[in-house]
Amino acid sequence: MYSFLQEGEFVQISVEEGTRLTGFISRYSDGEKALFVDHFFEKAELHGHELSFTTRKVHGVWFEFKGAVARGPGKTRDAEGYYVISGNLAQFRSDPNQKVSAKEREVTFRSLPLDSEDEAGAKSK
Repeated sequence: MYSFLQEGEFVQISVEEGTRLTGFISRYSDGEKALFVDHFFEKAELHGHELSFTTRKVHGVWFEFKGAVARGPGKTRDAEGYYVISGNLAQFRSDPNQKVSAKEREVTFRSLPLDSEDEAGAKSK
């Protein structure tokens, strides 16, 4: 799990069978901070350290990301930022007339600390 754009938002990424990438972005709904919206990956690829994904459209909004995974400044896996994902994030929005606007930015998502419960479960597997 990685940080996203605002405190409390996150990106969940899973690598299955060594190459299959799945995940989603969980973010605050536009205009309503108490409501979360999940944008599941529609297309995602991982080639070495290179990562890209496109999410499904939810309420007229979707995301595209292209970047890379790297070792971050965190000292241990249970420290924030043990891994970082850096790259270019594009946020697309379509209005009721289907006109699409885009906002692009450079981002760095930091891995979130493992819960001691998560770590214990991972060790028992």
